Amino acid sequence: MGQHSDRARETLLNSAEELFARDGIDAVSNRRITEHAGTANHSAIAYHFGGRDELLRALLGRHLEEMNRRRTALVASLSDDADVRDLLACLLLPWIEHLASLPVPSWRARFVFQVRTVPSVAEALAGLTTANPVVEDLVRRLQAALSDLPPRVVRGRFEILGPMTLGVCAEHEARVHDGTPPAWTGVGYFLIDASAGMLAAPVTHPDDYLTVPSTPFLL
Repeated sequence: MGQHSDRARETLLNSAEELFARDGIDAVSNRRITEHAGTANHSAIAYHFGGRDELLRALLGRHLEEMNRRRTALVASLSDDADVRDLLACLLLPWIEHLASLPVPSWRARFVFQVRTVPSVAEALAGLTTANPVVEDLVRRLQAALSDLPPRVVRGRFEILGPMTLGVCAEHEARVHDGTPPAWTGVGYFLIDASAGMLAAPVTHPDDYLTVPSTPFLL
């Protein structure tokens, strides 16, 4: 693929991510994406990606290699007795650091937050996430570190982490867009502390609230 084609593809991805983040996945047509990208070729998405589903998969797969490398390095530095907070740092910090590296305004957090509302797209996100053996291993180690709690409660609390993390990041990204200092490092450690406290909190009722199964939250 030539440089011109690479640039055209990247422009389409940037335009789609912004529009999806602003207006939602289902509210944005392929034609609107191409127009926002500044091309008069309304079949550009089909030409560069093969179709809308492939465009969405390309968007979801963006920057994964970079985050996987960072997560692998963090896991390699863990001690054998790593606690819940250490494990959560490996899980969350690569995502936070990626958001911090993006130019302002960025749309990534808000786009991924929107993805969760579309079941067919969320399934693709789940596939990308669960196919990552480093993430799978971190989840297993977290479950082992929380073995004093009922497994159903642990699973339910893990389901809360997804919308909580993405919601906080999407809101902060919007505030940065409006002029708030980025401060992504602070957001990351706030989320690590809050998540560790929530996951390890004592169970005070035998029928503790459990969420319905959902998709993983992390890319």
